[in-house]
Amino acid sequence: FFLTCATLVTGITLGVNLCFQHSTKAVVAESSETSDTATADFIASIGETARQIGQDRNLYASVMIAQAVLESSSGQSALSQSPYYNFFGIKGSYNGNSVTMLTWEDDGNGNTYEVDQAFRSYDSLSDSLNDYANLLSWDLYSGTWKSNTTSYQDATAALTGLYATDTSYADKLNALIEQYGLTVYDEPASTEEVARTIQTMSGMNIVALTQQQPF
Repeated sequence: FFLTCATLVTGITLGVNLCFQHSTKAVVAESSETSDTATADFIASIGETARQIGQDRNLYASVMIAQAVLESSSGQSALSQSPYYNFFGIKGSYNGNSVTMLTWEDDGNGNTYEVDQAFRSYDSLSDSLNDYANLLSWDLYSGTWKSNTTSYQDATAALTGLYATDTSYADKLNALIEQYGLTVYDEPASTEEVARTIQTMSGMNIVALTQQQPF
């Protein structure tokens, strides 16, 4: 999440007590090594939800997924796992829910220090992805919208220096998108993909039923 990115806090305040803040430093000590299998599994777990949100919200699902991979160490960070599901390091609270974890901050002079911070806690991965979409719907991030760009590379370039101060942020996101073929999620789901999703969900429901205890 956070191990490869420079420290950043992006705050936007609307009205009273509504703010979006993003931190790109590790919340807790995590291993920087994430296997390709773990990353592929994580992408599979959020891909279709990201696809739908991207279609509905004028965003590149490929960029959304790549950011989730990068910021959460492919869902391996403590903050990104159940019961928090915070894949993007957004600070504050969500519907009154938050979790306090140790993070790193920069004093503006390149000196880092540890501090406890409240991070948004979500009930599901869908809530996390939708809240990210809410953040990128602000005019501040209009350079990431499909309607204002010609490719996902334009969107990742717009995020660099804004969402993250890491000057190689776009390069890292682009590399993930290319390595895992994430642009497939920028297109509407095909009939075959919809059928596979329904079949998978049906299988999950059958397993859940068989695991129920008899009365």
